[in-house]
Amino acid sequence: MGGTRRGSFRLAAYAVCVEDGRVLLIRHASGDWSLPGGEVEHAEDPFHAVVREFAEETGCDAVVERLLGVDSRVIPAAEARRGVEHQNVGVFYQVRIAGGALRPEPGGATVEPVRTPIPEVAHLRRSSLVDVGLALARDLPASGHVAAVPVGDLIRH
Repeated sequence: MGGTRRGSFRLAAYAVCVEDGRVLLIRHASGDWSLPGGEVEHAEDPFHAVVREFAEETGCDAVVERLLGVDSRVIPAAEARRGVEHQNVGVFYQVRIAGGALRPEPGGATVEPVRTPIPEVAHLRRSSLVDVGLALARDLPASGHVAAVPVGDLIRH
């Protein structure tokens, strides 16, 4: 059963909120853009985590419309924050806003939520999670899986 665990692991849930050709992105204090979402807490269902994280990071209430898919990425130790190989498994949901008003995360790392025209995303310094989420929402693959997004230039881990 299993083996020696090397590195770190994180389960996260992300919201893909597309309306009128715009996707809701959040800008972190680092300046990078991402999708609203984050770590699934111990004993928490990813479905509930995405709603919680969306509210925390955007100030808005989300209604989950569908499961889009799952992405698994391994960040090499040399590029990972903690200096050890890191695996992030992300569960992506299509959501719509059901109320609230966009605002930065109080006391958090999210400094700005913005509805961004999809063609403009290509010009932003962003997490590869954005590209994965948009591909899942666009293609709706029956497998719930899309090809890995190469990092480099404007696309980060």
